[in-house]
Amino acid sequence: MSTVAVILGSAYLKEMPEELSLSVERYNTPWGDQILHRVKGIDREAYILFRHGLPHRLLPNQINYRAQAHALKLAGCKALLVTSSVGVLDPEIPLFQPLLVNDILMPDNRLPDGSACTMYREPSENHGHLVLSEGLLSIELNRQLQSLGEEILDRTQPEVVFAYVGGPRGKSSAENRYWSKMGAKVNSMTLAPEVVLANELEIPCAGLVAGHKYSVPDHDNPQSKLDVTESLDRCRESMEELILKFLREGEPVPFANHIYRFD
Repeated sequence: MSTVAVILGSAYLKEMPEELSLSVERYNTPWGDQILHRVKGIDREAYILFRHGLPHRLLPNQINYRAQAHALKLAGCKALLVTSSVGVLDPEIPLFQPLLVNDILMPDNRLPDGSACTMYREPSENHGHLVLSEGLLSIELNRQLQSLGEEILDRTQPEVVFAYVGGPRGKSSAENRYWSKMGAKVNSMTLAPEVVLANELEIPCAGLVAGHKYSVPDHDNPQSKLDVTESLDRCRESMEELILKFLREGEPVPFANHIYRFD
């Protein structure tokens, strides 16, 4: 089954484009009920998960990440595109430009509630270590998105390192300097937990981001002339075409990492 899914964030405050017809599917998981939206009118199964709910109601620290990941697994997801509006840490990277993520900085592997970012909360026959043979982001899935987004992605900066900084508060100037020195180009309050948990469920992942502001201390920030909703709308507009292409044309790729279990 060639099932794909996309996780959408704050840039999608209300709904997807009218051209997409969505139906609600509710999944019962060990972590609670979760809603996915199935995309109708295309040739194979595709799903959208609104991470903050629809309409937008959850702060990043209120998201039930494990329930969302488990629901995607139950839906048969074989390729997951996780999106986010981000702060940009490199002044050479333009705002409102779609970028693929090729690596993640998440040194403290924890969810916002302080628990370890893992599906394996309790001992079980199925638990194990996620071994990153290729990394948290699928190389093959990124190649596929580069092909789909040939006319959309910035060719000078097609892939970036993403830093996860849990919310709901914003980052201080000192924190942004720290993440930049660690090698990150962008950061936000989501994306990384979803990618980690999906990998534990053997779902290949890709990350697609667009900057809605500069998180560079003392750097002139044109976003300050926009309100938050307007800047998020511009992020949505920049990512929307590639997201729609992925929903219609994206294909699963092999899971290249593995779960090591002590059998």
